[in-house]
Amino acid sequence: MKASVGSLLLAESDVQARVVELGNQISLDYEGRDLLMVGVLKGAAFFATDLSRCIDNERLEMDWTTVYSYGAGTQTSGVVRMLADTAIPVSGRDVLIVGDVCDSGLTLEWMGRHLRSKGALSVEASVLVEKVPKRAASSRPKYVGFEMGDEYIVGYGLDINQRYRQLRDIHALEVGEQ
Repeated sequence: MKASVGSLLLAESDVQARVVELGNQISLDYEGRDLLMVGVLKGAAFFATDLSRCIDNERLEMDWTTVYSYGAGTQTSGVVRMLADTAIPVSGRDVLIVGDVCDSGLTLEWMGRHLRSKGALSVEASVLVEKVPKRAASSRPKYVGFEMGDEYIVGYGLDINQRYRQLRDIHALEVGEQ
């Protein structure tokens, strides 16, 4: 598969403005509460970091996990694999999962069950992009940056085979024959 950056879908300024809006809403919703933000590596690294700086909560803590359902391609495998769990205990905590793309919703649903089984007081999710046409899970993220179709996207942490994460804007991925 030969892939390249395609059309611009979201400019950096639009992404940053939406991150600020999400941060403001999360600040209001979790005012005075101990919030543990769990970023999902690697795709949500930029989004989670920027979002954390927009949340006005001195009791905010951050942790990371590595969970994936994609292999080297552009389609989810449907099987969730956890490579690294949280290091900070979640028991009795309000937890906000921060992901990059909610495609089918199965990974976020699996993570919610996992964190609740470890004693999380509450579990919500924030994603940069939700792909509404592909929703398979019954639950959906509470905080959504953008809704999109099912095109494969890259930039702002989103990748194909570890490439294009560094782009500041979000682009469609063009896939061609080799």
